[in-house]
Amino acid sequence: MRCFTVLGPSQTGKSTLVAKLASLEGTPRKSLSPYGSSLTEFEFGSEGWCALDTPGANEALALAQDSLLASDACILCVSPAPDEAVLAAPYLRAIEASGTPCILFVNRMDEPQGRLRDVIAALQAYSSHPLVLRQIPIRDSDMVVGSCDLISERAWRYREGQPSALVELPESAVAREHEARSELLEQLSEYDDWLLEELIEDREPASDALFAIASRILKENKVIPVLFGAASHSNGIKRLMKTLRHEAPPVEALRSRLAATASVDETALAAVSFHAYYRPSVGKTTLVRALADGLKQGAALAGASLGSVQEGGNGRPLAGGNSARGRIFAAVKSDHLPAPALLTAAEAFAPPAWTTPPTPMLERILVPGTERDETKLSATLAKLAETDRGLKVMQEEGTGAQLICAQGPMHLRDLRRTLSEVFRVEVTDRSPNPIYRETISKPSNVHYRHRKQTGGAGQFADVQLSVRPNERGQGFTFGETVKGGTVPRNYIPAVEAGAREAMEKGPLGFQVIDVDVTLTDGQYHSVDSSDFAFRAAARMGVRQALSEAAAVLMQPVVRVEIHIPSIFSGSMVAIVSALKGQVLGFDRDESAKGWDVFRALVPGGALDELARTLRSATQGIGYYTKAFDHFEEIYGKEADAIINAHGSGSHPN
Repeated sequence: MRCFTVLGPSQTGKSTLVAKLASLEGTPRKSLSPYGSSLTEFEFGSEGWCALDTPGANEALALAQDSLLASDACILCVSPAPDEAVLAAPYLRAIEASGTPCILFVNRMDEPQGRLRDVIAALQAYSSHPLVLRQIPIRDSDMVVGSCDLISERAWRYREGQPSALVELPESAVAREHEARSELLEQLSEYDDWLLEELIEDREPASDALFAIASRILKENKVIPVLFGAASHSNGIKRLMKTLRHEAPPVEALRSRLAATASVDETALAAVSFHAYYRPSVGKTTLVRALADGLKQGAALAGASLGSVQEGGNGRPLAGGNSARGRIFAAVKSDHLPAPALLTAAEAFAPPAWTTPPTPMLERILVPGTERDETKLSATLAKLAETDRGLKVMQEEGTGAQLICAQGPMHLRDLRRTLSEVFRVEVTDRSPNPIYRETISKPSNVHYRHRKQTGGAGQFADVQLSVRPNERGQGFTFGETVKGGTVPRNYIPAVEAGAREAMEKGPLGFQVIDVDVTLTDGQYHSVDSSDFAFRAAARMGVRQALSEAAAVLMQPVVRVEIHIPSIFSGSMVAIVSALKGQVLGFDRDESAKGWDVFRALVPGGALDELARTLRSATQGIGYYTKAFDHFEEIYGKEADAIINAHGSGSHPN
């Protein structure tokens, strides 16, 4: 079986394209995962094929990346509108990083929206591989009514609901065809010395030789050939499928590519897992592509035995119970299989780094509907995080509530639906509590005596403490300058512990940072003093000192790296400034053509707004990575509003 992924932006007709390709010669078999990915098996040219169709939303880019892991080649489906080329930028970036041979298909050519050359030029801005036009459109006025293949120089006229008809190339298109063919031959000659010599000698190369050169160049991933059509009318579909059949590399090339990128012994590499999901009453299902013969139920894979193996397209038991090389199958009751992963009989290896999904930007607290749901939620989220690498699961600081980081609103919606429909766990979501700190702006000295007398032994501890602000980022420090044994050495650790406890919540209602506490003197009682008494004295004494030391509210400042296509860079300064951030600069992204990396410092409380604004300003393409940088002071009305909403103003002592 040969396998390819169809990927691209939303509304480019990917699903229609897959359906038409799969229906060229018979009835396809299709399955769908809860995440919106589909797998379609079909026959073409006496061979078995599998098409992987991934959602077009940028939030689902991780699914496309994982599908490339199991694909011999891919089809990038794009719009015929030049100004929409930027929407394909994330997919071109993922394709080039993966090293997957690609065919670019300009769909919906029945909708006149611009010149094909303009579309290719706009897309070339985001591709390090040359985009090589393999066809030219035949037009009747503004409508595309056919195509001419630039290698065979045969022209075809589209017919609604019927195969295209072979026709003479219209006289009006001859000059354009000659020009485009010359450009094609020049581009191909850069990768073939024989062809270069033929062109220099002004000899016309044979079509068969040119097809062979084009096939080799695609297998070697040197160029991206460009075809076009209209999937909804079946225009250009058969030409696309024939190109895949004759020019896409076999599964052995995928095995070699994966082994090289992950430094795995190629002869030991048996399979690659690329997608996993949970089904009610079934459990975890892992989609696996066999890279060697003989995988069946009970076979050793990733250090354990395979459970039940099913056909990927319909869930039936695998015919013959045995998976041939290249076949995709569903492994059930094989919870030991991670996805994605490179699999040998004895071990599972992490996938290549290019499969790492974009950093999730949407943080939400999941609130279970019932006590039963609360009990199940943590374990359920852990399962989902195993099958969805675009999801991060943590606990909220302070409350311990379930905090998830999702790719965006659609990803969050799909997560909640999966929790409800598959695991029967109902949740709502809310924004996490903002993280603030407080410190002090001046020193304070305090003398605190803890005395308590009840029946039996009493409690006595007397401490004199000096509380002073530390430098930013220095944290909490403790020291002592006690002389003459006024506080016995064995009680000093209790004083430090009490001082640390006082840091947990300051007079403004937040954790206290960057403070030095020094024990300068004190008294003790030979009978009533204890660790507990000195700990209590220090805790209460430091709290008193903090209340007298001019507390200051602190907000986190985060260093962000915003990854965006270059055409959006100009809007970033205004966006960061509006969030009271500081622009640090930007550079070209050396790993992706046409992209910039924009660096800034942004208040932590503005990250949610940054994510929303960034998605809006970049049509959902831009994303950021973040790292905590420092805390800084907030004053005035802004500080008062935060204290009233989240600090001591909302939780009076």
